Amino acid sequence: MGKSQSKLSPEDLKDLQKNTYFDKKELQQWYKGFVKDCPSGTLNQEEFARIYKQFFPFGNPKAFAEHVFKVFDKNNNGTIDFREFICALSITSRGQLDEKLQWAFQLYDINNDGTITYDEMLKIVTAIYDMTGEMVKLPPDEDTPTKRVDKIFRLMDLNHDHQAPQSDLLRPFHTPQLTFDEFKEGSKKDPTIVQALSLYDGLV
Repeated sequence: MGKSQSKLSPEDLKDLQKNTYFDKKELQQWYKGFVKDCPSGTLNQEEFARIYKQFFPFGNPKAFAEHVFKVFDKNNNGTIDFREFICALSITSRGQLDEKLQWAFQLYDINNDGTITYDEMLKIVTAIYDMTGEMVKLPPDEDTPTKRVDKIFRLMDLNHDHQAPQSDLLRPFHTPQLTFDEFKEGSKKDPTIVQALSLYDGLV
């Protein structure tokens, strides 16, 4: 589905109705807008970042958009075609909670090793703070990315491996990390973890 066509083929339309939460009319509308904005039939990273800039004009969404782009780009070819775009959009805007959490986990798990380290989460949270700029007033215990990540790890880390060992010898090798189960349970306690994914809610 990389090449631009004026309309979705009946086969593609049927496939997307089966694999997304959008109906026929919605898919056709989204495709029409996608082709208008991306005549080539694909969306590159720079174009993707511009979409985020429209939503967050007073911040710098570049880093966050880069991370989200990688999750959208399922085949890792450096572009997003309509199928990749609409399937990701379906999950982030209309998916079941567990689907959204799985998608969010992929976003935070930057190296795709099945766990989220403290440093990985700090990169994503820092990118979110840069993106929102001064738009959101935060409580004192969340007014920096580090404070926010510390709070998240305290909430989510069920096996308490975020706590540094007492031994000075072991502390430099300590890498706190979250499993998907920990992330899933913690996110249900703190819905703001996945709120950043719902960028297109108002458009759907």
